[in-house]
Amino acid sequence: MVGTAGLWVFLLWTMASTRGKTPVLGESGKGGAQPRVSIILPARNERDYIGRCLESLIMQDYPDYEIIAVDDSSDDGTGEIIESYAAKDPRVVHVTARPKPEGWMGKNWACMEGYAKAGGDLLLFTDSDTRHDPGVVSMAVAQLMAGGLDALTAAPRMICPEFWTRVTLPMITVFLHTRFSAVRVNDPKKKTGYFFGSFFVIKREAYEAVGTHEGVKQEIIEDGALGSKVKESGRPMRMVMGDHLVDAVWARDPSTLWNALKRLMVPLYLQSPRTGVGAFFAVLFILFMPFALLVYSSMQLAWVPSAVPLFAFSLAASCMAYAGAAIETRVLHLGLRYAAAGPLGGLVVALGFASGLLHAKSSSSVSWRGRSYSMKDHAQGSIRV
Repeated sequence: MVGTAGLWVFLLWTMASTRGKTPVLGESGKGGAQPRVSIILPARNERDYIGRCLESLIMQDYPDYEIIAVDDSSDDGTGEIIESYAAKDPRVVHVTARPKPEGWMGKNWACMEGYAKAGGDLLLFTDSDTRHDPGVVSMAVAQLMAGGLDALTAAPRMICPEFWTRVTLPMITVFLHTRFSAVRVNDPKKKTGYFFGSFFVIKREAYEAVGTHEGVKQEIIEDGALGSKVKESGRPMRMVMGDHLVDAVWARDPSTLWNALKRLMVPLYLQSPRTGVGAFFAVLFILFMPFALLVYSSMQLAWVPSAVPLFAFSLAASCMAYAGAAIETRVLHLGLRYAAAGPLGGLVVALGFASGLLHAKSSSSVSWRGRSYSMKDHAQGSIRV
């Protein structure tokens, strides 16, 4: 608990410093060169979201762009919705993805199919459950061009449509400020590279140079892996805050949330079982054990003197965990009542990570958008410790 309390001091300090040093999407304004942009939008069974996304993309004020909407073997009418928009607006190009080849992740293949039809000098990848402000493409292109960048990614505002996502996401995002923060991504001396799949724009030449999505075809977190490859290649990239211009749905229901948590742990375990197990216990002790040991030690105070220091450090760690959750709920535009459920959120995260460990080498370690994937024979490089 002494170590856990010390880690929470570090986490809170990092959160505060990261937020203040993160550039903002749109701070470079608009104007300058405006090369053609191909927006690549993969979609699989996105009937409830694809219309909202396409509406937001059609309303962009950028003068020269196309929307490559890729129907990835949907069976819920997603393709028909895309086709209806394509019939009304010539900028929308409806692509029906060919069957996914063996060894590819579904979204990675759909992105590759979209790239094959794209004609732009800049490629903007986004997700079907993302909504975009009308000026976001113009601002992103201006910032990329003005900064001499090859790639730019924007952290969206995460929409949490149901209770379990609302209590877990604040606990998870605490760690984004340490391992995948803009401070690390934007520092050329650091090895950390990361893209948010909901919004990243990259020059075609740079995308091809790092191997396109074919180079990350087996990655379960393909956006993180692609961002890592761009950073490793030495190409200039930047992460910015875009939560005032872009919003995305992180997990739609308990099943999606559970598989999202497993997706975070599986790559770590496949890189190194020891690292994966160590990461699980670290998360368990940081996010849940302070609360459990606080309750336990408070029950022992009256007759066990040695419980006093345990109670003190558990209390300190718990208070800081609540503080971190409260800060994140405010950033995520959630009520403080979800920060109060921090112990429950921490437990769900730990259990989801444990499930990822147990199923990492199974025949169906993760289910995503109606497909099950076995990862046991695929090396993963999207998340590195």
